[in-house]
Amino acid sequence: MLSVKELVESNRVRSVPSNYISLKSPEDSMLYETENIPIIDFSQLTSSNPFERSKAIQQLGDACRDWGFFMLINHGVWETLREKVLRATKSFFDLSEEEKKEYAGEKVLDPIRYGTSFNVMVDKALFWRDFLKCHVHPHLNVPSKPTGFSETVDEYIKKSREVVGELLKGICGSLGLEENYIHERLNLELGAQMLIANFYPPCPKPELTMGLPAHTDHGLLTILLQNEILTNGKYKSVLHRAVVNTKGTRISIATAHGAPLETIVGPAPEFIDCDNPEAYRAIKYGDYIQFQQSHELDRRSCLDRVRI
Repeated sequence: MLSVKELVESNRVRSVPSNYISLKSPEDSMLYETENIPIIDFSQLTSSNPFERSKAIQQLGDACRDWGFFMLINHGVWETLREKVLRATKSFFDLSEEEKKEYAGEKVLDPIRYGTSFNVMVDKALFWRDFLKCHVHPHLNVPSKPTGFSETVDEYIKKSREVVGELLKGICGSLGLEENYIHERLNLELGAQMLIANFYPPCPKPELTMGLPAHTDHGLLTILLQNEILTNGKYKSVLHRAVVNTKGTRISIATAHGAPLETIVGPAPEFIDCDNPEAYRAIKYGDYIQFQQSHELDRRSCLDRVRI
């Protein structure tokens, strides 16, 4: 089927095709005031000053518990690298459809998968979005085109893993755990990392369609350029969505970090007692991804599907 980019550039679109029109829900109308979104200062989280670090860990814990997401500042991922990976991603989507379709995988866990919408086999309405999904760790799987794309992605995802490693230490501290608890329990040295590049072309009637509806991610932590069974529900996996506009193309790059695909993930024993019984059944991480990616985005948290 046509990608959204191809549809827009073919000059066939003066209104939204009927198969892209989405019924809206209350969740799709919820907006957060940007000034209220928690801000975490990464430099304080990694500070040698015990007071600064302790304060940042508390703020991180509050953000994870009350919001499920936060804005990260002073993270050390240079603007030049962020701009470089965004330009490289745009160059991929600017390839011809024939070149991009070389990477059109059919299975959820294919190492590289280019496509449109979310999952056209189950989507009741198509979403105004093209995507590229790459499994980039423990093995780097990236398209060989355009020139330099794989090298740029490799540089960016390595920096992303460094940031996630420090965030997880802070999260462990906020939960009263030893700082390497999550890293060791989930064997993150060999953990899965997926890069998801999203391409949202301009839309003539953005109020009629969605880039992506309200949904939750499957990863332990997702870094978005512009969550989790382990905590037994103490920390949120927040619903979020992607909207489109009439003015121009929007690109976002997410890196989802999780356990190795064969690892069984369940509530940590430290969070289970008589007053707090297990809230989720243990599940293999690869099966969880398969489950989340194979069902329509129905505005429910995927965690609800494994809730006991």
